[in-house]
Amino acid sequence: MDLFRHGAAKQRRGQPLAERMRPTSLDEFVGQAHLLGPGKLLARALEGGVLPSLILWGPPGSGKTTLARILARHVRAELESLSAVQAGVKDIREVVARAASRRDERGRATVLFIDEIHRFSKAQQDALLPHVEDGTVVLIGATTENPSFEVNAPLLSRARVLRLEPLSDADIAVLVRRACARELRGVTIEDAALAALVRRAEGDARRALNALEVAAAIADGGEVTVAAIEEALQAPTLRYDRRGEEHYNVVSAFIKSVRGSDPDAAVYWMARMLEAGEDPRFVARRLVILASEDIGNADPQALVVAEAAHRAFEFVGMPEGVLPLTQAALYLARAPKSNEVLTAYARARRWVRDYGALPVPMKLRNAPTALMKQMGYGRGYKYPHEFDGNYVEGETYLPDELVDRLRAGDGDGDDGGT
Repeated sequence: MDLFRHGAAKQRRGQPLAERMRPTSLDEFVGQAHLLGPGKLLARALEGGVLPSLILWGPPGSGKTTLARILARHVRAELESLSAVQAGVKDIREVVARAASRRDERGRATVLFIDEIHRFSKAQQDALLPHVEDGTVVLIGATTENPSFEVNAPLLSRARVLRLEPLSDADIAVLVRRACARELRGVTIEDAALAALVRRAEGDARRALNALEVAAAIADGGEVTVAAIEEALQAPTLRYDRRGEEHYNVVSAFIKSVRGSDPDAAVYWMARMLEAGEDPRFVARRLVILASEDIGNADPQALVVAEAAHRAFEFVGMPEGVLPLTQAALYLARAPKSNEVLTAYARARRWVRDYGALPVPMKLRNAPTALMKQMGYGRGYKYPHEFDGNYVEGETYLPDELVDRLRAGDGDGDDGGT
């Protein structure tokens, strides 16, 4: 028994600090009070002894995996874990077979935890459906991505989606102090260093504890300083995934900042994209689109500036290529705004969809042959340059059906906004 305990302790010492600090009960769990606080949804379910299938949606380090393990233990269920990156349909079938046997022979429930469930294919997600529905397994899926985009609707309808929030600064501070007391005995941390670590963790408990472990090694058993924290966190890893929800959130913030004429915010969100590794060409394309979509003919020079910034970036490259992109972002944010281009095309597109291919009015048709002239092609056309101001008062150039619709007040397109 002593040898067993010694081996377990040795194995534990070899684990990362974040793993050693993983809570094993709800009493130790930090954060997510909106789910676990008295009277809250998950707390009520657990009080009733019922654990429904769940999709835990939240950023890295918010406690998804830990919470799944604790919940399974709380309801005395067997926990089976799969990684969506590695598991296939065969693995799902094997887990389901064990779960069915466990239920039939011992009456024990099985919680199937699937990490990164958004990476499961449609076929893999479909394979889960009947077993979640008949209760063979209680599914807990963890994802950093918006499940409404990444998880099949039938599976979503059979699970409760719970949004986990980044841990608060106070929560991170609690975990750091707890780690120093329990696992890094003899190590203390300066108040300023704690504040720096909390700020840089951005609500990610794992990131905070990993950095603390490195900083403690730098401190060599003494006091962790701001310098040690900065060294442990040399390059900030911004929360940004070019294919994930945060990508779309930051892009949306950038677009809305330009549209809202806030140059400081526009450049900030652009920097957030670029510093997190976004392709600068993506940013350049967005600037060109913005120049037409939100400025258009209110300032035709905006498109010239955006397109020039795109070409300048291709010529200069990184890192200096961010300068023409910044110049364009500032110009577009300060330019007068109009969405006339967007609404004009939206209206025309709606007319095409509503009316189909209406005949071109005869007066607008070209008549290159005598036969076509005899058939009335071009008849009644008035050449604008023969009129004062090069404009024919009262002339129309749309099919008659659309002239009537325009006169009836259909002058607005859908906003097509982002």
